[in-house]
Amino acid sequence: MLNLLGKDKDLVNNIWMSDEAHFHISGFVNKQNFRYWSQANPRALHEKPLHSQNVTVWCAISASGIIGPYFFENEAGNAVTVNADHYLEMLQNFFTPQLARFPVNENTLFQQDGATSHTARMSMLCSRTESFPGMGISHGHSAPPT
Repeated sequence: MLNLLGKDKDLVNNIWMSDEAHFHISGFVNKQNFRYWSQANPRALHEKPLHSQNVTVWCAISASGIIGPYFFENEAGNAVTVNADHYLEMLQNFFTPQLARFPVNENTLFQQDGATSHTARMSMLCSRTESFPGMGISHGHSAPPT
């Protein structure tokens, strides 16, 4: 990335960064080291469902603007798991048409994390050939298409 920035100082203004987050409707906070502390044993129960209702929201941001939010839902409005098929559908039917509103050229980069749905062959092919023919950036997959 430093080499690319050395060649093109304006590159930082030509990167789209994206990610999705899970929001739990019950108020559940997904913190790795979340603990209840008390000097006395409160004998209180903290009940929560095994799988709380949540919604998964995706967004992309660049110096040019924001695309999103996109909610991963089925036709009934229920949250769905972000798998390769759902991610590809979002890329093709939401992201790519929205991206047309912004200045994109052969030097525009698209950053996504290394989630399995993002790095699936069909997702990478779509992002690299349809939206970003120059290069997509994904954990472990930053080479241009061959």
